[in-house]
Amino acid sequence: MLIDVDHLLATLTLEEKASLLSGQDFWDTQEVARDGEVLVPSVMVTDGPHGLRKQAAATDHLGLGKSVPATCFPTAAALSSTWDPALLRRVGEALGVETRVNDVAVLLGPGVNIKRSPLCGRNFEYFSEDPFLTGRLAAPLVDGIQSQGVGTSLKHYAANNQEADRMRVSAEVDERTLREIYFPGFEHVVKEAQPWTVMCAYNKVNGTYASEHPWLLTKVLRDEWGYAGLVVSDWGAVRDRVAGVAAGMDLQMPPDGGRGDARVIEAVKRGDLSMAELDLAVRRVLELVARSPQKTGVQPYDVAGHHALAREAAAAGTVLLANDPVDGAPLLPLSGGARVAVIGELARTPRYQGAGSSQVIPTRLDDALTALRAATGVNVPFAAGYTLDGEDNGSGADAAALLAEATSVAKAAETVLVFLGLPKSYESEGFDRSHIDLPAEQVAVLQAVAAVNPRVIVVLANGSVVATAPWREYAPAIVEGWLGGQAGGSGVVDVLLGKVNPSGRLAETIPLRLEDNPSFGNFPGEYGAVRYGEGVLVGYRWYDYRELDVAFPFGHGLSYTTFGYGPVTATVTGEGAEVRVTVKVTVANTGDRAGAEVVQVYVGDQSASVLRPKRELKAFEKVMLEPGESREITFDLDSRALAFWHPLLKRWTVEGGAFEIAVGASSRDLRGTVTIDVIGEDISLPITSLSSVAETLAHPVVGPKLSALIKGRVSKSLAVMLGDMPLESVADFGIMGIDRVGLETFLTS
Repeated sequence: MLIDVDHLLATLTLEEKASLLSGQDFWDTQEVARDGEVLVPSVMVTDGPHGLRKQAAATDHLGLGKSVPATCFPTAAALSSTWDPALLRRVGEALGVETRVNDVAVLLGPGVNIKRSPLCGRNFEYFSEDPFLTGRLAAPLVDGIQSQGVGTSLKHYAANNQEADRMRVSAEVDERTLREIYFPGFEHVVKEAQPWTVMCAYNKVNGTYASEHPWLLTKVLRDEWGYAGLVVSDWGAVRDRVAGVAAGMDLQMPPDGGRGDARVIEAVKRGDLSMAELDLAVRRVLELVARSPQKTGVQPYDVAGHHALAREAAAAGTVLLANDPVDGAPLLPLSGGARVAVIGELARTPRYQGAGSSQVIPTRLDDALTALRAATGVNVPFAAGYTLDGEDNGSGADAAALLAEATSVAKAAETVLVFLGLPKSYESEGFDRSHIDLPAEQVAVLQAVAAVNPRVIVVLANGSVVATAPWREYAPAIVEGWLGGQAGGSGVVDVLLGKVNPSGRLAETIPLRLEDNPSFGNFPGEYGAVRYGEGVLVGYRWYDYRELDVAFPFGHGLSYTTFGYGPVTATVTGEGAEVRVTVKVTVANTGDRAGAEVVQVYVGDQSASVLRPKRELKAFEKVMLEPGESREITFDLDSRALAFWHPLLKRWTVEGGAFEIAVGASSRDLRGTVTIDVIGEDISLPITSLSSVAETLAHPVVGPKLSALIKGRVSKSLAVMLGDMPLESVADFGIMGIDRVGLETFLTS
């Protein structure tokens, strides 16, 4: 059905307009019909950041009921570890195809909230602790989905970084931190891909609910970033529909029994909400419906091809954390004739996706044990070692029997693959974790196995990082498989056997202990508020700034080949807001097999006037190289790569001075650096009577005048002591030789 938006707006009644601002049911927008004629059809939206979750039940938001089968792709934790924008676009295209053929208009995702704490129960469906990486991976995913004629819902805007008290908590966070850490992922996707919808978060931001926040929804999102689509609430996030509409929140989901509609109608009649404000929200709903595909009935798609893509993505997101030599050689990749045993129930019963609203019914499901046996043609010995029914192995006798079986199988093997990870009870939408440890009974199995066979390879399945330090000594090789989707079992086996050379890189730091995390002590808050006390020092920015040891750094990942880096060069053109930096480096595959390296560029301000991270990711490229092949890679950095959000000037600012450009394989593995000098902007603040002596002396115009005024009156040591004092206080003390009246003359002359 073609919709004439302008005509409808002119003919719809107040009551019809109000009805369009909430859903018809849990998943469908409101239909408007008169005399049997449908004026505005309803369209369906549904969950699914990593796979379509089209519910059969109309009121199931938490994944408790059945949904249609769909390809369960790797979760965002795994997809982000690919560091491969092109691959994410292909995954997006497949998601878009499945969304369209199932008559769904909008796929609710992706989630681009920053991983502030490893405890967040929803980290499995968020990309990274770094906003630059988040935006550069989420934008092609959105673009790929929407290339198929369906929409996305970029979520959860904004500062939704925990599950605890998520529907009420106020994220207390300063504007600079919002602008530099929690906004850029949203900003980049909005500007580059224009998602059809943006979903506002449950939580408050500095005391105001996100669904009622005009600064968030209108000033920043629309006026500054140029967003042209619809803002939909998270399910149940609306507290005051009238305030929400006025702020820029267009569509409440799910419906609230007509209460919100009635309040909107009453507010318009009273003049508390203008017809222009109402029409603007209605227009956005109509435009969404107008661009949505017409229902055609479920169509076929390439189920096998999508599964193969899921397998490719799972392997690409697998991170080889460690591969220490044992008896003079690394354990991975597995040699064809190796006598291998598999320990761990997770190898047979895979944990492949998170829990909550994103649960997908897969079209098929690969487990690692079956995949390994099929790939090798060997009936690989297996022992469960532990159960997944609960957090322990049941009775002491049961645990002892499982442990005895595991050690017996391990002792007879040449190499042991131990599959460990987090049961679904450990992490989910709706609650946060209380620690980052593996289940104790799993670690006990690992210790027992390592005691009888030191050739141990640990394969992890988890949506959020787990502490590896407590058991690192028992595992020479560690493979992080994340929650790899329906083909995660075969994907990780492809890496173990060397059919795929691992190229995954960490999108989040693995700390030595939870207490080292920057949010520790400020997570999840208390009495309805959580203070973001770490400011801009989130993730690796914190660990690197404080020079803390970590288990594995941001950007880390090993390969079965090696890479060499040539000298780094950087050329600066322009200045201030127009500055650009061209960075070049040659990377070579110095090993004996083809592989992909993720070349990472970090920028650090050497002389900033505000606290800035030691280094920040500002560019990256994944490059595939044959053995002996080398390639020069060029990165073009714009002024934003050097800028910070000035807390007083309220804008992005390039401050002049020295910057270090570092290129490497992680935030801690820097292969080359170069220092550049940048001519910055004039960021001097207006001088008033409350400006400090130090601020005034640093001002390019007033500074020399003040210096001449106090020359001979103030010693160097006294000038230092007076540095933080306001000018008017110094004038009151008689130190400058002028009083308050003279000070005003001094400042205005």
